[in-house]
Amino acid sequence: QIASDLLDIKAVYLKPEEPFTWALGIKSPIYTDNRITLSYPETRTLIENGFVKKIKEEFPEVEVIAGTATAGIPHGAIIADKMNLPFAYIRSKPKDHGAGNQIEGRVVKGEKMVVVEDLISTGGSVLDAVAAAEREGADVIGVVAIFTYELPKAEKNFAEAGVKLVTLSNYTE
Repeated sequence: QIASDLLDIKAVYLKPEEPFTWALGIKSPIYTDNRITLSYPETRTLIENGFVKKIKEEFPEVEVIAGTATAGIPHGAIIADKMNLPFAYIRSKPKDHGAGNQIEGRVVKGEKMVVVEDLISTGGSVLDAVAAAEREGADVIGVVAIFTYELPKAEKNFAEAGVKLVTLSNYTE
């Protein structure tokens, strides 16, 4: 249902004649803009309820939800609210002013955390967020995302990091 909704709201773009350049520099005929899901209440609710269900099934011991900046923040905050759990968010790098935090929100040493991301290509950015949370003492038990392109590099990166990835939709379904 989520994959169908992503197509219905035109979150998935296809341009085989003029491929998109992803943040990593990869050229691809497909681009998925999951941020637009926030503008569609029915799709947003379907996604958040899907996340809650998957987290309860796959990570029942979760104690805190963290979102990646910026795309994982809104989904993560909604999930944390629905699950009555604390929420934090993780920047790609520490701030260069103020307290210099990379993570906003309390991270309690040993707390079991699930990190929320909107999209997985190679997994590099969310795995950097996982590493930052672990440096702060979190016990990251998994990552959830709306969509994965199912790139072999992502599978390899998650396996090497020893991090379980659960997604609501993927490229082949």
